Amino acid sequence: MNNNFDLIVIGSGPGGYVAAIRASQLGMKVACVEKDKELGGTCLNIGCIPSKSLLHSSEKFQNIKLHSEQHGILVKNVSMDLNKLMNKKDSIVKKLTSGIKFLFKKNNIKLYNGVGSFEDKNTILVKSDGKDEHISSKYIIIATGSSSLEIPSIKIDEKLILTSTGALSLKEVPKNMLVVGGGYIGLEMGSVWSRLGSKVTVVESLDRIVPNMDIEISNYFIKSLQKQGIEFKLGNKILSCKKNEKDVDVVIESLGEKKQINEKYNTILISVGRKPNTQHLDLERIGVPLNDDKTIKVGKNFQTKFKNIYAIGDVIQGPMLAHKAEEEGIVCAEIINGQKPSIDYNHIPAIIYTNPEVASVGQTEEQLKDKNIQYKSGKFPFSANGRALANSELEGFVKILADTKTDKILGAHIIGKDAGSLIAEVVTVMDFGGSSEDIARICHAHPTTGEAVKEAALNIYNRSIHI
Repeated sequence: MNNNFDLIVIGSGPGGYVAAIRASQLGMKVACVEKDKELGGTCLNIGCIPSKSLLHSSEKFQNIKLHSEQHGILVKNVSMDLNKLMNKKDSIVKKLTSGIKFLFKKNNIKLYNGVGSFEDKNTILVKSDGKDEHISSKYIIIATGSSSLEIPSIKIDEKLILTSTGALSLKEVPKNMLVVGGGYIGLEMGSVWSRLGSKVTVVESLDRIVPNMDIEISNYFIKSLQKQGIEFKLGNKILSCKKNEKDVDVVIESLGEKKQINEKYNTILISVGRKPNTQHLDLERIGVPLNDDKTIKVGKNFQTKFKNIYAIGDVIQGPMLAHKAEEEGIVCAEIINGQKPSIDYNHIPAIIYTNPEVASVGQTEEQLKDKNIQYKSGKFPFSANGRALANSELEGFVKILADTKTDKILGAHIIGKDAGSLIAEVVTVMDFGGSSEDIARICHAHPTTGEAVKEAALNIYNRSIHI
């Protein structure tokens, strides 16, 4: 068998499998090395997709239980079958991972199951079940993704003390859950189990949740989650966790007063960030340098120290987002093939899939103030939107930030139902260098929640019709 390729991609997550497919479309002979049995990486198997399935199912359960009566739907004794809910999640994951296998076959991509590491700048050693294979290539893309960060003093067992992986597969709803970390993943998984009946508490060392978020959105967001029954201990940290047979003793300390409290939880979810997966690549053998945060050091075209070795996705600096990795995978494959695409990282949206959803793109008001950029802000609440009223989805608002002189859109921040879908319009206009007036003059169908985006743009110059 010929083990020489034009391109080897290490990792089959959103960045890796997309890069492999795009390179094959461009005529390259491509191999992909994947250490796990299933393709798709963290996103498809233990991240984006299964978590969104649980979020959707748990939201439906909560809506039927708490809000159906206001729509004239009388339902008694609502219950939930956790096994069926988990089976639905697993079936979705299986369908999508099988889809990648089909796409690999369709695009003639050779798959190697095993752990890939560098022997030299053109050769990868693939280890699998005691079998070693050596494959070589002109170009190599590293797309090995990331994994959950752990707190050194706390041992994960994925039963009582979990990462997001364990939180996606609990066998029963815990009576209470402590989420350590007030970021995207912790708030999403905390929302799932809160809706299903767990008493959820979030401990965050900072004085706010999701610190990179626009402060006005962050303040609104935490109040909404508190109304749903989630408790927050801001400015606190975990000192220790002691496992018992069925629960965990936790010591929590306030960073300001240094006051300690002892509490007991059925389940602890450690959600304090993610780390790049570079440890098994043997990068030091060939001298590929890393940054201080252990990400791979690359130039503007994703090239490492070696011109034929590239890195994309969570293993390089930037937001650890699946859609960011996908874009980098496509762009990297095209650059290798002599094309000149680019990515504007200021136009990559970020979304929290709670209810209400939170979506943002571009800069926050705080960032603009720090940079002394003059801007105007336009807002519109969903409580004044006809479709939101009809759907009883009144929480939240749209905020658009535009340059005072040029009207160019500098950022947008949305909290409310379907915020993740609504942000796409703003991203599109920003990518074309558009202004708030461009959005304001686009005809939006009525009644839709998208009209709130138009009204926020109109409000920048006090031209909103409905407030």
